[in-house]
Amino acid sequence: MAQQEAAATAEQDRAQDPAQDGGGWPVAVGTTALSVPVPEADALVAHWRARYDTAARHGGTAHLTVLFPFLHRSGVGPAERAALAGLFAGHPPFTVEFARCGRFPGVLHLVPEPAAPLRALTRAVAARWPEHPPYGGLFGELDPHLTVANTGGAAVHRAIEARLAGHLPVRARIRAVDLVVHDGRRWVPWLSFPLGAEAAAGGTGADDGRPGGPAAPPPGGAARGAAGAQGR
Repeated sequence: MAQQEAAATAEQDRAQDPAQDGGGWPVAVGTTALSVPVPEADALVAHWRARYDTAARHGGTAHLTVLFPFLHRSGVGPAERAALAGLFAGHPPFTVEFARCGRFPGVLHLVPEPAAPLRALTRAVAARWPEHPPYGGLFGELDPHLTVANTGGAAVHRAIEARLAGHLPVRARIRAVDLVVHDGRRWVPWLSFPLGAEAAAGGTGADDGRPGGPAAPPPGGAARGAAGAQGR
């Protein structure tokens, strides 16, 4: 618990620094992250995230982070795609329920239950790419969470939690893990890796059909992104 509180406090401090992005995390152009989009929750929390979650200001929809930061965009070739596809195909689709809010210092989030399947995804990726531990290895393992607000302060968070309470639980079916890439301004979808039986039916690691996915590595891979975060 102490590790999680320290991590969240550091995250809040960075989020308040306008020179940082990624919800307080510095993000270079071409940085990637593995995450699970949660459209079932997006309609409920989008209003609050737009105002109080730094990630939402830069293209991050409601999501559960699997691993951030991951490989640079230029380092994700055919072999890496195949490895990711095989890894996620080994994990079955699952359902999570968001029945309550949780708190880290300075952060209000929805708690996904059960958390074990999400932890298993993170641990599997981190084991396959040990040079890319979650959050750069700065902290211990954080509980899976869907960030609603990381600014605004405790009073605002209490008010949001009270407003959300009457609309919970929300259930979401997790069928795939997305690889998103930072283009210097915002996070955009790139690849999607189906889980388990979904992988057999739907292919492996194809370019995402959603608008905005980059077809080629963004220029200036060493440049800093403006601001906007995927992983928190």
